Amino acid sequence: MVKAGWLLKEKGRWTVTDEGRKAHQSIVDPEAFYKEAVRLFHQWKSNQPDDIEIAGQEGEGDTPAKAATITLEEAEEQAWQEIDQYLRGINPFEYQEIVAALLRAMGYHISWIAPPGKDGGIDILAASDPLGTKSPRIKVQVKRQAQAVTVDGLRSFMALLGDGDVGIFVSVGGFTRDASGEARAQEKRKITLLDNEDLFDLWVKYHEKINDQDRRRLPLKPVHFLALET
Repeated sequence: MVKAGWLLKEKGRWTVTDEGRKAHQSIVDPEAFYKEAVRLFHQWKSNQPDDIEIAGQEGEGDTPAKAATITLEEAEEQAWQEIDQYLRGINPFEYQEIVAALLRAMGYHISWIAPPGKDGGIDILAASDPLGTKSPRIKVQVKRQAQAVTVDGLRSFMALLGDGDVGIFVSVGGFTRDASGEARAQEKRKITLLDNEDLFDLWVKYHEKINDQDRRRLPLKPVHFLALET
């Protein structure tokens, strides 16, 4: 299904592609659906170099060398699980500092980070200029909790946003479907939702702009794989 272009797997999560949805809607017979996937797989396979061994192909031997080789997909999934677990395990204030470090790397100026204790719902204040004189003002709430933020939690945060504010809600546990839909439906309130995966992807994207001290808060080391597949 992956080589047919119908499924994708990233960080251990399976998603259906647009082509996969079209195939599911147009090919109603299960056997025909499978045969078309096999046909597309062999079409993909015929375009690969002869010396490239295809994982999972018929007749493939389970040699010690193959058993010791970790695939790129397995490596990405394992790495993401460790990173996600690390982010879920650090204390809330360290997670808060990671979010602030990311914003600095993205070019924003941090004017305030909430100290331990009650913060009134705002954990970080940021601006696009050093003095905070230009709009918009950025208000950030950081939730390091396992449970997904509900629509009520989102509305409580939105109530703290003024007309000239932009809200960023960061949640380790993600957001419920209703909360995500509520954020997308906003016309007056500008709000962005970030879960652990979104935070990580942005951290990688802006990694070169993060200073050495902040990089140690979420230390990453890239590993390069030989990618011969097309």
